[in-house]
Amino acid sequence: MLDIKLSQKSLDLVQYEGYVQFVSKESILEDNSQIAMLWDRTRASDFAIKEWTIPTDTSFMNVFFIVIETGQTQSDAVKYLDEMAVAIRSMKKKDIKQILVASEILLSLTPTPYALSRQLSETAYLVGLEGFSMKHKQDPNKLEIISFVSDGIVESCFNEGVLLAKATHEARNLVNRPANDLTPEVLAQTALEFGERYGFDVNVMDQSKIEQLKMHAYLSVAKGSSEPPKFIVMSYLGAPDSPKKFGLVGKGITYDSGGYSIKPTSSMTNMKNDMGGAAAVLGAFVAIAEAKLKANVIGVIAACENMISGDAYKPGDIIKSMSGKTIFIGNTDAEGRLTLADALTYIVNNQKVDMVVDVATLTGSASHCLGEEMTPVVSNNDVLYQLAERSFAKSNELLWRMPLIEAYRHKVKHTEADLTNSAGRPGMITAGAFLESFVGDIPWVHVDIASTAFLGKATGVLPKGATGVGVRGLYQMIKKIVD
Repeated sequence: MLDIKLSQKSLDLVQYEGYVQFVSKESILEDNSQIAMLWDRTRASDFAIKEWTIPTDTSFMNVFFIVIETGQTQSDAVKYLDEMAVAIRSMKKKDIKQILVASEILLSLTPTPYALSRQLSETAYLVGLEGFSMKHKQDPNKLEIISFVSDGIVESCFNEGVLLAKATHEARNLVNRPANDLTPEVLAQTALEFGERYGFDVNVMDQSKIEQLKMHAYLSVAKGSSEPPKFIVMSYLGAPDSPKKFGLVGKGITYDSGGYSIKPTSSMTNMKNDMGGAAAVLGAFVAIAEAKLKANVIGVIAACENMISGDAYKPGDIIKSMSGKTIFIGNTDAEGRLTLADALTYIVNNQKVDMVVDVATLTGSASHCLGEEMTPVVSNNDVLYQLAERSFAKSNELLWRMPLIEAYRHKVKHTEADLTNSAGRPGMITAGAFLESFVGDIPWVHVDIASTAFLGKATGVLPKGATGVGVRGLYQMIKKIVD
């Protein structure tokens, strides 16, 4: 198990195999400085991140210097966190067990290093533990300790970063598991285990109860699979004297074949990640409960698979929803919004939340909008959206609000039913317009993480595979509302 430590005392470098130090460009240019002499050994031609190996009394130390340019501010810190991630990732590959990080120069970018103190520990923990494998003979992660030495680190923020990283790691592990290993039943059981371990209540409803609730849209998606659906309701009541309740909804399609509107094989391979929204909500609950936030939070996941069989729903069907609204099925691969429609109806009408955020790997159009660098959002409330944007940015998860105008709302209407689940372009926005039909008048934000939940290669602080996007942002939203 990886241990992230904080020490404000001088440490003996000899015990560490790896060393990362943030340095200023000025210190390299000083003719007689120790850093300048070490830098010269690399024969560096530019100022960025440099690696080399130097002998110590007991072994060889792997050293990285990360050079901070003149005139940088806290807003520039993300690129240096990316470089720290590259350094840790490189040392992991060399089976280094202990790493020391000296971060004073980075922290000097701001007079109030609260966010950076948290982001340092978040980054170190997540990169230190990243990776997923189900090989018969596992290659163990030999990294044991990452220690930070800096008088500038704010300890409470540093510790919060470790807490959030652990919760994000839980979410990543869920998304990375293949669909045959993480069925709706297993996801529900995991939620129950998390609730018992971390301290929140979980109620899992089976198909008969879902039918009693008349969640016909959700059941239409689920009925094509031999795996029964599981409707997961989580509650954390950290402020029992407050009437306010915050709602979180996560898309929980544990595998998506596309149904009769079948996906090509290349698009199916990673469809285990279609429950990334559910993982984000579960991870957020872990963090909220661990931090004992004084807030009341309800979470809902409509877990199922979208498969093909004689029982599966078909293009051209008209189905009912829990709200009573009917839906024309233009595309069975637009299934996530159907499960979310009933989940949103339930959390708004049955749980009576005061505001709601849904997180979903919903549309391929999300990547067309903003690529893998930002997450597109639609919302019916300026204040709640601004809270979401600021909260996600605390962990360098960037949101961008897409326009939701009447012309787009009109597109989701249908001549034979109240709504259609396939309204055409712009697909990310019309999917959001569809969901808006099920939240009534309460403040709502829809976060489409389809392009940011799962990556094909590691980039900076982000790993190959599941990113855990949303866990920390949702936590920060709840924390800010409490504050």
